[in-house]
Amino acid sequence: MLNASGFQCRSVAVSIPSRRKLPIGIQTFSDIIEGGYYYVDKTPHIHRLIEQGKYYFLSRPRRFGKSLLVDTLCCLFEGREALFHGLYIHDKWDWQKRHPVIRLSFGDGVLTSRSTLDSHIRHQLQQHRQRLGIINPPPELISNDFSDLIRRAHEQHGQRVVVLIDEYDKPILDNLLEPKRARELREGLKNLYSVLKDADRHLQFCLLTGVSKFSKVSLFSGLNNLNDITLDAPHSTICGYTDEDIDTVFAPELPGLERRDIRHWYNGYRWGSQAVPSVYNPFDVLLLFQKREFAPYWFETATPAFLIDVLKERGTYTPALSHWEAEPELMSRFDVDDMATEALLFQAGYLTVKQVEEPMLGYRLYTLGVPNREVESSLNQALLPVLGVENAPRQRKTLFDALRQHDLAALETHLKALYAGLPHDWYRNNPIARYEGHYASVFYSHFAALGVSVTVEDASHTGKVDMTVDFDGHLYLFEFKVVEQLPEGKALQQLQEKGYADKYRGQGKPIHLVGVEFSRERRQIVAFDVAAA
Repeated sequence: MLNASGFQCRSVAVSIPSRRKLPIGIQTFSDIIEGGYYYVDKTPHIHRLIEQGKYYFLSRPRRFGKSLLVDTLCCLFEGREALFHGLYIHDKWDWQKRHPVIRLSFGDGVLTSRSTLDSHIRHQLQQHRQRLGIINPPPELISNDFSDLIRRAHEQHGQRVVVLIDEYDKPILDNLLEPKRARELREGLKNLYSVLKDADRHLQFCLLTGVSKFSKVSLFSGLNNLNDITLDAPHSTICGYTDEDIDTVFAPELPGLERRDIRHWYNGYRWGSQAVPSVYNPFDVLLLFQKREFAPYWFETATPAFLIDVLKERGTYTPALSHWEAEPELMSRFDVDDMATEALLFQAGYLTVKQVEEPMLGYRLYTLGVPNREVESSLNQALLPVLGVENAPRQRKTLFDALRQHDLAALETHLKALYAGLPHDWYRNNPIARYEGHYASVFYSHFAALGVSVTVEDASHTGKVDMTVDFDGHLYLFEFKVVEQLPEGKALQQLQEKGYADKYRGQGKPIHLVGVEFSRERRQIVAFDVAAA
């Protein structure tokens, strides 16, 4: 059925008493351990980090557990042993040694000027001075204040200092639509972070976490000793839940929910090669277990408005979202004045690593794609108005009815009406209309927004069919052509002559071949030819 937002969802009228409480929105490690909540043990990753290095940077999308990771590290270095009983790291840690911890966070509130940023930093530094018992008045400059705090904490407590910075980039991200303001905030943060390299002799461990990876030149100038572990295979599951976590830690929550649906809707995030396990966004899974209903929980709370605007301005070809090739440099090229589309989508969590190839030594090529059904359907729903589709929820309901009834005549009528309804002014004023592939973008996004299984450029031994839809026991193979480029009638002919349906015949499902032909001049579907395979 469709929920109130127009998404296809599945309700399960089953009430299973939880053996533990669900830690929804809880980012405090002690609250989870002492409060009887579920906890997925991430201390094997933490132990490996501490044993292997000193300075780290980690990028993950919002609501992936970065703040909980930071808080766990804080509790560990402060020597709060009772919290770690029964966890991997407990018998591997020297609990007699306690380090002073300076934890800075930019996750709360929206900072809109350099002065408010500086006040926010000073307030946190002053709180740490009081907590660590440092009575000396702080220096006037923020950079001197921070370095003085680190040095005095080391001297006063007799152990090197641990610095943890959570959501290090949020003040910049919150102001990306105001580039001048974002640059001012970036310089303020750069002033703060530049302290860390010269403080090396006073530091035991340092971790910065955030959503985006700003270039070292723009934000970490001089701090060239940060080890970026974002795409490192050994740390790929440091945040998020794996399939094993779902099947073991959360086993009491599974009865009444279809395990395959959980995987299709919420799994699929991967940082590293296809050999590493993929993970679930914790926020999604926990709300699913509480509400017992499939819905786009993460997307509805974590999608920045500027993302849709950027995709609109750049005329993004939406079928490419399922198969986007990028080099590592493009995936990490993110700054106020230079945001690669790949970097924006990948770092924000709308694309993830599907495959990594190394065609020659030292050169890696990443294939990116949408991680799961939630992101695919939600992102395309948000993009439909950008593509000119009005009344998208009503249009999806009509599409759903035609597919559910396997009524190809109704499907043809609906799709022709959909394209005929694209406003003329939209074609004249919207830059995306100038891009080749706009017709396929509307087609793909309309189906993907419904939440059905869509495969773009589905490969077989004879070539690639443009789009395959698997829904309710039926397969639909679509081939698209533009009549100004090829004579009419070629779309269905290609489906038949290439034998694209051969790879599916063993599934025992009815297969429908659909050739769809567009006219660029008439801005309409001019042929919709159907045949059974």
